Amino acid sequence: MTRGPSPTVRRRRLAAELRRFREAAVLTIDEVAEKLECSASKVSRIETGHVSVTPRDVRDMAELYGIVDEQRDALVQLAREARQKGWWHAYNEVFTGAFVGLEADSSSLRAYQALIVPGLLQTPAYTRAMLRAIRPDAQPAELDMRVEARQTRQRLLTDPSPPEYWAVMDEAVLRRLTGGPEVMVEQLRKMVEVAQLPNVTLQVVPFAVGAHAGMEAPFLILGFPDRIDPDVVYVESTANGVYLESPADVHKYSLLFDHLRAAALRPDDSVDLVQRITEELTVIPE
Repeated sequence: MTRGPSPTVRRRRLAAELRRFREAAVLTIDEVAEKLECSASKVSRIETGHVSVTPRDVRDMAELYGIVDEQRDALVQLAREARQKGWWHAYNEVFTGAFVGLEADSSSLRAYQALIVPGLLQTPAYTRAMLRAIRPDAQPAELDMRVEARQTRQRLLTDPSPPEYWAVMDEAVLRRLTGGPEVMVEQLRKMVEVAQLPNVTLQVVPFAVGAHAGMEAPFLILGFPDRIDPDVVYVESTANGVYLESPADVHKYSLLFDHLRAAALRPDDSVDLVQRITEELTVIPE
């Protein structure tokens, strides 16, 4: 996997630019739709990055907004880049929405999990056991594809220019025997190994803390290298995750993550706890 420009992030950037130019031209979405002879829904979905936009559409919008020469050409090129396919398109039955594309272009990832090991840290056996539990009707071929896709995602952490990855998890994540003792021992050992990477920090919120700020839902805060691409919060749910992009929402979850980091054990102590639990699971009963 290479860390080139992510089509997902390019589409998001293009959407923001087109929205900014429309507002500068003092035009409503309905007015743009009428002049371009398309639906207002199409214009709205383009401006929110929910659909890709053709270079021709961008030229038409640029002409309507009075954008010419270099600015217009830059937008058209951005549209071309946004329509390219990322590596994750090979797993389009597994990855839906923009999540993996945003993750692939991130410069920082701040993750919190309360029940399961974060996806970027999972072993194949753990992933399979977890998926069997939450998708009991899944066919073996589907499970195989999902396991392979998750392993491919994990190459991000060892890329030559990896993102800074900071994961905080509840102690319950370590204690739940997903797949049985052997699977968990392998999983916990992998977490200790990954924690040695210079770009990775792991922390555990111990049971002794009691109630804490992360008990509502798991979430991930994605940061990007270019200031033109604002941070995104991905909040997980049992159905589809929710993306939050407003500065107020990003600030709220950033504070929440700071509270969780403060409540958690220090990184070194967290790794020690993972190792102690691993030892408990490997003790041979007499």
